[in-house]
Amino acid sequence: MGDFAADLAAGYSFDGPAVHLGRPFVDPTAPVDDVDVRIPLNLINRHGLIAGATGTGKTKTLQLIAEQICAAGSPVFAADMKGDLAGIAEPGVSNDKIAERVTALKCKWEPSSVPVEIVSLTGDDGVPLRASVTQFGPTLLSKVMSLNETQESSLSLVFRYCEEKDLALIELEDLRAALAWLTGPGKAELKELGGLSSATVGVLQRKVSELEGDGGDIFFGEPGLDVRDLLRVAPDGRGIATVMSLPNVATKPALFSTFLMWVLSELYEELPEVGDPDKPTLAFFFDEAHLLFADASKSFLEAVTQTVRLIRSKGVGVFFITQLPTDIPDQVLSQLGHRVQHAVRAFTPKDAKALKQAVETFPTTEHYSDLAETLQSLGVGEAVVTVLDPRGVPTPVASTRLYPPTSRMGTLTDEERRAIIAASAIGPKYNARVDRESAEEILAARLAGDAAQVDAAVERAKPAPKKRAPAADETLVDKVGDVLNSTTARQMGRELVRGIFGMLRKRR
Repeated sequence: MGDFAADLAAGYSFDGPAVHLGRPFVDPTAPVDDVDVRIPLNLINRHGLIAGATGTGKTKTLQLIAEQICAAGSPVFAADMKGDLAGIAEPGVSNDKIAERVTALKCKWEPSSVPVEIVSLTGDDGVPLRASVTQFGPTLLSKVMSLNETQESSLSLVFRYCEEKDLALIELEDLRAALAWLTGPGKAELKELGGLSSATVGVLQRKVSELEGDGGDIFFGEPGLDVRDLLRVAPDGRGIATVMSLPNVATKPALFSTFLMWVLSELYEELPEVGDPDKPTLAFFFDEAHLLFADASKSFLEAVTQTVRLIRSKGVGVFFITQLPTDIPDQVLSQLGHRVQHAVRAFTPKDAKALKQAVETFPTTEHYSDLAETLQSLGVGEAVVTVLDPRGVPTPVASTRLYPPTSRMGTLTDEERRAIIAASAIGPKYNARVDRESAEEILAARLAGDAAQVDAAVERAKPAPKKRAPAADETLVDKVGDVLNSTTARQMGRELVRGIFGMLRKRR
């Protein structure tokens, strides 16, 4: 035991701000109370993995890490699967379990909270987040629609055509209109780019309809999310935690997981290079990560791998949360420097194989004779941990009893959630959908043979110049109001051309 304590003390002897995880142990009844297992704050951008079976404490570990990152002045973005993560907006309340753990670990525990924004893909339980079809792009959209490589290639061709012809793909109906045009009146225009087969277009049309049924008709639109709104800091200097409410994730797994990947890719595109900052620009928690990689195409996996590898230099740290390390492809897993592995349950031969593979992802250790057995014997709130130290070297593997979060470990009341949503600083910017001319209106005008209307629609479809994100205290109501007023003035005309286009589609 003396050697264990000495090795762990040496492994975690680095100085500087850190995210504190817990106390190491060999015997769970006797944790080493003078060694602090922690992650250097300036290495959060080396990414991490939080894994473990259901009910072992993964969400509480996410909460523990997130609240400390926010306290250090860095923002956080995380998905809330069960509705309990938003509890970080309220201070925790001590109870017998917390008191017992605080006493056993000889740590300080003071109730605290985190400034929180609650957002949603549907707007039902948070500020609505949207993206235009063009913003999303063909690779991620193909993942959402479960397309094969041939279909994905065809979809990319449609996007390329629309970009060259200034056809804004904002909502799914714009994509549907483009597909109908390119297999009808506009078929000849696409020959120089390769053309589309009628069978493939039929599949794409059906997939678009399925996506609409899964909520895509609500999610795709404008105003699209400006990811810089996720980087805000509260007036008191604490980072704001943007919590995405996903209570119905089981019904839309592909849309939710791919949206998170889109946010990550947008962050990569928008943020400047900062190298290794003293604290992260943003900590991004990717819950239910296995959904992202299920049935992923080669191009999609390459895009994810590249984004995770390169976004580190933007100061963004990504933590994947899932049940087993094997849920993450090797090329992504190899980039995750910090590992927090909760208990693994091996009830089947497949589970036993996954357990063996999980053990192989950890550095060798002489302090645990059978790491597989150790992983199976961990209790709730305990995990095997190894992180990167300031030299970039993995710390010694340690079974760790984790500190309790200081914010509420439970759900918000309905009144508390409504109050947070109503007070949102970004709500005025995103609550109202903006409906400007796009591909459907332009193509409908072409079918009607009105050249002047086409030119006017193309001009109106051009997006406004992109502006820098406003300060947290800047009011956006007036700006959104101006856009809505101009759109409302053209609404009757929009409905008319939509009806014309619908009739022409039926005749075909």
